[in-house]
Formats: sequence, structure tokens, C-alpha cells
Amino acid sequence: MTPTGAVHEALAALELVDHHCHGAVTADLTFHEFESLLTEGESWPGVSPFDSPVGIAVRRHSAPLLDLPRHAPPDAYVARRAELGWQEVNRRFLSAAGVGTFCVDTGYTPQPITSPAQLARAAGAVACEVVRLEQLAEAVAARGVEAGEYPAVLRAAAEEAVRRPGVVAVKSVAAYRTGFALDPRRPADAEVTDAAARWLATGGRLTDPVLVRHLLWTAVDLGLPLQLHTGFGDADVRLHRADPALLTDWLHRVAGTVPVLLLHCWPYQRQAAYLAAVFEGVYLDVGLALHHTGPARARAVLEEALEITPFRKLLYSSDAYGVAEFHHLGALCFRHGLAELLQGRVDADELTLTDALRIASWTGRDNARRIYGPPVSEPARVPRGRPTRKV
Repeated sequence: MTPTGAVHEALAALELVDHHCHGAVTADLTFHEFESLLTEGESWPGVSPFDSPVGIAVRRHSAPLLDLPRHAPPDAYVARRAELGWQEVNRRFLSAAGVGTFCVDTGYTPQPITSPAQLARAAGAVACEVVRLEQLAEAVAARGVEAGEYPAVLRAAAEEAVRRPGVVAVKSVAAYRTGFALDPRRPADAEVTDAAARWLATGGRLTDPVLVRHLLWTAVDLGLPLQLHTGFGDADVRLHRADPALLTDWLHRVAGTVPVLLLHCWPYQRQAAYLAAVFEGVYLDVGLALHHTGPARARAVLEEALEITPFRKLLYSSDAYGVAEFHHLGALCFRHGLAELLQGRVDADELTLTDALRIASWTGRDNARRIYGPPVSEPARVPRGRPTRKV
């Protein structure tokens, strides 16, 4: 892939803000372990995640950063990863991503992964934290709390969490727990207490619709940007309930309060674009859809997201988790797809080059800086020394 044109050059040089991602694993991976992290689903006998768009993209675009030929066979690829060791693998891919700031969701840790500080050191970048609300509520319940005290204790725990240095946003995974077809009203105190009594008596994950609504309204009260998982995820999500358009009535109620950032969105990027076009405080990204569809389709996904989205409303995120290849691939697919889209419009005289370069900077970096503020708006504090991209 040898992209040409001023927009390609500008995006290749742009230090991105990855406004939503996770850590990378801190262990060497077996072949099966690596395969399992390539997919949001499961691995089945005779069906390898390497034989998927993202698996092909890894072999094509990640292999050269491990000093392997493009399209290296899967067994050779995983063996080379093990030979280099996880620290060096993470350093190569994270630095090659060309990201200046990572906003890291610290609430999903099914296996040991890098902390935000470790991620930043490996990349030569800055890392901020995004607090996951459901995990916070479950921690409050695990410590022991009376149902009548739950709202106040949760609020105090949330306020303490967001005061930690480097916290720039909160996140909800309501899409996984209940879906978005929720009563949009703020629940009354008595409703929250009754729901808390039921939940605390049985334990387990927070899935009560009243308590999930309470978390969303708590996020509004905290005053920080609120990230919401929408659309594509693992098998735990019921995709038809994760359509962001189901949030319309709630968005009317919270208009003028906090920025609401719709994460990932696929296959609902057009619905998310509509919401961003009609609500002042709504923003979106297409997240992991880019590396899961690969460079060949990144432009198409971004074109649908940008059909009606104001250019100040689209952000970049990778949603990378586990394998640092995804931090790199997400950035690569975003740069390539957006450059192809914008350069095509310049060539067709639908955009001036000046406008295209402005939109590229807004989307890849400046929109996130404007929404999250410091420390996202600070420059990277560690020399990058990133390897040359071999694409």
C-alpha cells in the first residue's frame, strides 16, 4: 500500500488522539491465546481467526513490524512474537501507531494488561483514564452497602474516582447490560433503593434497568464526558438493543449537559451520525470496526459515518484490547481510510485541500482535545522514537 497525496501525507504525520482503548497483554501468548484475542467471538475447531478480515490485516500490515515478510504464515507470525517477547512487541506496535494520547478504559481486565502508565511508556506518549461506571457500582456492592445508602455511597465513590489524576471521562456499558430501550427519565430515589435492595440480595453483575438508568444520570451529574458503547461487541451484547437511535428520548432530556460520545457504532454508524447531526452534545467514532474490516473497507465505514456528521463531531478510537497489533492497525486503517475519503473529495473538487487538511486534523486529534481538555490537550512528554511504518 503506497498512498499518495497531500492528505495522505498529512494524516501519516498527524499525532493522533486515541480517545478510547484498553491495555495490551503483559505476557507472551501461545498460538491459541493469540488467536482468541483476534476475534470478538469464539474460536471454533477448523475455523481460525487468522482466516478473517482482521487476521489477514495482521499478517499483511503487522508482520513487517516484527521483521517478517508481508503475509507471513500464522505459525511463523506467532513464533516471532514469542521470540521478541511481549515487551518488545508492545513497544513496536504502540510506538508505530503514532498516537500522542491514549484514553484508556481501565474497567475491563479479564487478563493482565498494561496500565495507562505502562501503555504510555511503551508508546512514548501520554495516557489518560476512562472510569467504567458498572465496575464502580459493582465494587460498591462488593464492599457492602445498605440499599437505602446505595445512591449516596455510589455518588461518593464516583466523585472520588473521577478526581484521580488523569481521569478525563466516564463510560457505561449499558448496551451490554440492558440495551438502550430504557425509560429515559431520571429514576426517583425510592425506585433506586428498591432496585438496589433486589440486586444486593442476589449479587452478580449489575443488570437492573433502574440501576443502569441511575448510573447514566449519575454520569450526567458528574459533569465529565460520557462514553457509551454502542453496536459491535462480543457475544454478550444483543446487537439490536445496542442501536444508539434507541437513546433518542434520553438524549433530549440530557441535552445541554455533558458530551455524549457514541463508541464504535457499527453497523449503526448512520444512526449515530443522525444523532450527532441533530444533538449538539453528541459525538461518535467507528472504533474497532476499522481494524475488523481492514484497510480495504475502512474508507467505506468512514464514508457512511461522515455522510451527515458535522466534521467537528467525529473522533478517532481504536478500542484496541489485548494485542498491541490492534492499537497499530486501528491507527493505520483510520489514516488510510480517512485519507482516501478526503483525497477523493479533493480530487473531485468537492473539497479544497485546505478544508480536507483541517478535517483530517479535527478528526484525528483536535476534536478529542476540545472535548476532553487537559491532559489530552498536552503534547506527548516522552520522545517517540517510533519505528518506520512498513505498509
